[in-house]
Amino acid sequence: MFYFLLNDESELRLLEPRHAEDLYLLTDKSRSYLRQWLPWVDFTKGVSNSKEFIEGTLKQFGNNNGFQAGIWYRGELAGVIGLHGINWSNKTTSMGYWLGEEFQGKGLMTSACKSVINYCFNELKLKRIEIRVATGNHKSQAIPQRLGFQKEGCLKSCEFLYDRYVDHYVFGLIK
Repeated sequence: MFYFLLNDESELRLLEPRHAEDLYLLTDKSRSYLRQWLPWVDFTKGVSNSKEFIEGTLKQFGNNNGFQAGIWYRGELAGVIGLHGINWSNKTTSMGYWLGEEFQGKGLMTSACKSVINYCFNELKLKRIEIRVATGNHKSQAIPQRLGFQKEGCLKSCEFLYDRYVDHYVFGLIK
């Protein structure tokens, strides 16, 4: 079972189809906030889209190619953290995350990232974790900086967000 207790009030668990409505409602409630930095928000138009996403992530986990976990705070779904896939030949992965706007500033993401880093290095025996963050997304950049990742460079026009391209900083952590 994939489960991590972060503290008395928060935990990580794999997303399951039964969480689709909660995931959709969290996304919808923070839609304008999330849309600033995440390219998939406009494609999440209903519970069925969240269910499809969750079903895909369960296949990802079943194929030993990473995971997507819900971050729960006081029993409520607060966000998502996961791996974008695993390069087993090189023992590397890329991590992504987001929180609903109302759950910001509680230390949830830092705790969640610490657990995922520990899992990647100690359970999966990976060598490198990468996080890419839009150069204007200062809140997301603070997470890898706080956790000892090194800023390795900047990828120009790396991601198209609705009406513009954004640059990404690449942060890396080596075991």
